[in-house]
Amino acid sequence: MFTASQILDEINKHIASLQFTRTPKGLYEPIEYVLSLGGKRIRPVLLLMAYNLYKDDLASAYAPATGIEVYHNYTLLHDDLMDRADLRRGKPTVHKAWDDNAAILSGDAMLVLAYQYIAACSPEHLKEVLDLFSQTALEICEGQQLDMEFEARKDVSEQEYLNMIRLKTAVLLASALKIGAILGGASAVDADHLYQFGVRIGIAFQLQDDLLDVYGNTEVFGKKIGGDILCNKKTYMLIKALEHVDGPRQKELSFWLDAKNFDPAEKIRAVTSIYDRLNIRRFCENKMREYYDLAMESLSAVSVVEEKKHELKNVVKQLMCRDI
Repeated sequence: MFTASQILDEINKHIASLQFTRTPKGLYEPIEYVLSLGGKRIRPVLLLMAYNLYKDDLASAYAPATGIEVYHNYTLLHDDLMDRADLRRGKPTVHKAWDDNAAILSGDAMLVLAYQYIAACSPEHLKEVLDLFSQTALEICEGQQLDMEFEARKDVSEQEYLNMIRLKTAVLLASALKIGAILGGASAVDADHLYQFGVRIGIAFQLQDDLLDVYGNTEVFGKKIGGDILCNKKTYMLIKALEHVDGPRQKELSFWLDAKNFDPAEKIRAVTSIYDRLNIRRFCENKMREYYDLAMESLSAVSVVEEKKHELKNVVKQLMCRDI
């Protein structure tokens, strides 16, 4: 069995070795740029870890693992453009370093490249893997659309939100794990358990992101605290606050949600104070724990010896132990 660190080193070396020799270079330079920014590579690492539960020849799964990472970065390219974000991993986003058209067109090319890498898997699994990947890509679009539609609503329910983050965030983690399992020769039952493991840990991870945006340590979290509050993003925190707030607090929260001109620090303090008084942090932590426990149940059901699952459990614990 390989450690997660060993797998990360290998997939980083493999991605760094990729060469895009086609022209025009103006199409491929933004792709090389965004892939060079690195990151945790958690999706290809999970794919290879799931594969490694059943087989040891990791290099056989490098192509689909690369496809998952290229696809993930494609979504970031377009997300950054839609959000008008200036930075990604501390570097200018593609639409800033080049322009909007480059972000769109190079992103489109990345989607095609992702399919090419995914399709380089073993022929006997090709249809199943491509069907799963295509379903996942479509679901992520659905999740993004729901997220945008939620911006104009104040009545988003908890279940609607959990479904949105399942689609937007969790299904790609789940798909990576299931593709790795399929390519490794896992049973259909094991592959489904690993998929559910990915969905549940993905939801828990996004809930933690919601929590960290309010209560996180900026240096550890890697983002400015309160960004979701400033843009009225429908997070689990805000949805639970809207569900439980009443009386003067309801008027206060509505004031800040409707305010067009405000001092950012003041709004963050005021909304955080409302969350504190409503004990919203506890609601979020409880829901995180619920999904984490469900994820561990799914992993426990995978029919390989516990020793082989130890590294996967450690990776998930590290993901869920970012400082608050």
